[in-house]
This record gives sequence, structure tokens and C-alpha cells, in this order.
Amino acid sequence: MFEEQKFIKSAFSIKDIPKDNLHEIVLCGRSNVGKSSFINSLFNKRDLAKTSSTPGKTRSINFYLIDKKFYFVDLPGFGYAKTSKSEREYWAKLIEEFFKESKNISLAFHFIDSRHKPTELDIKLNSMLNFFDIPFVVVLSKVDKLKQSETSHAKKSAMEIFPELSFGDNLMLYSSTKNTGRKEILQRLSKIFYQ
Repeated sequence: MFEEQKFIKSAFSIKDIPKDNLHEIVLCGRSNVGKSSFINSLFNKRDLAKTSSTPGKTRSINFYLIDKKFYFVDLPGFGYAKTSKSEREYWAKLIEEFFKESKNISLAFHFIDSRHKPTELDIKLNSMLNFFDIPFVVVLSKVDKLKQSETSHAKKSAMEIFPELSFGDNLMLYSSTKNTGRKEILQRLSKIFYQ
């Protein structure tokens, strides 16, 4: 279980995505929210996913094959201000097309930086997930950077903006440096794919 992880390909358009109909776990969220660090820490691999200190670096849909059973699909981070408007619109369209075209999504992890309130773009992403009827979990990332009271505030804030969230069910905390939430997320995945 979770023994083999392999980067398969980067897709820059929908026609490039793998055609083998494996189930998909989708990672989505704003730029620089810690999705690559999440992949590396979850599977205990230092450089399975390339991390960058430059936000907006992921420009493609990246596919990682897990145990030859399912894909982790890392969508481009959206909303990075220093990219051009047309480029931002292109990535937003690519993400929407992927949600529309893929029939294999088992679950989406919507990452929100726990240090900031969910933004307008997070609300749009949440609406998109609901519109396409995709089951999702909101992951509040980088919780190691918060004090306990700030963590409580971050959870409360997320639940106020997205009333459908319930902590421990579809709202989770994560830290790539301290492995907070790692066990819970691996358990969630094992229930989907290994039972």
C-alpha cells in the first residue's frame, strides 16, 4: 500500500491526459499553497513533485501514478498575480475543462493556505467542484506556521465561508514539515482504493 509512486507526465491540454481510465485524486488550489510539498511529504519522497519558491510555477496538469492503481493529479495553481490575465484565464479554463471531461475523479483535495482566509478564487473553485458534483475535502495547509488559537480561527473561518464543511470529515489540517494530517489522509485514500 502506497509503495510505488511515479511521475507519469505533464499535460498542457485536455487531449494530452492519460487515456487509461484509472481513478484520480485531484489536487487543486491557489498558487503556492503547498500541493507539491504535500505530495512529497505524503509519500515520504523528497523530490517526487518539484517544489518551487516561485508561485505560479506549475503550468500543466501533472500526473503521478500510485501503486499502478490510481493517479494523483496536480492541477495548475491559479490566481498568481504576476502572470498575465490571458494566462490566468487559460489555466482557469484548463482546470474547468478537466473537471468537465474527466469521468474518473474519486476525490478532490482543495488546498487553502491556513494563514489566509479563503479568497474569491477559493469560493469559485468550491462552486466548480459542487457544480460538477465532485466529492472534495478542504485541506488547510501550512498549519505548522500557526499558533493553536490561529489554527482554531482558520478552521472556523473556512466553515463559515463553506457551511458544508465538517472538521475531520471534509475539512482537514496539513503540515508538510510536521506531517500533521498525513496519517488521516493516507487512511482516507486507503478506504477508497485498498478495501
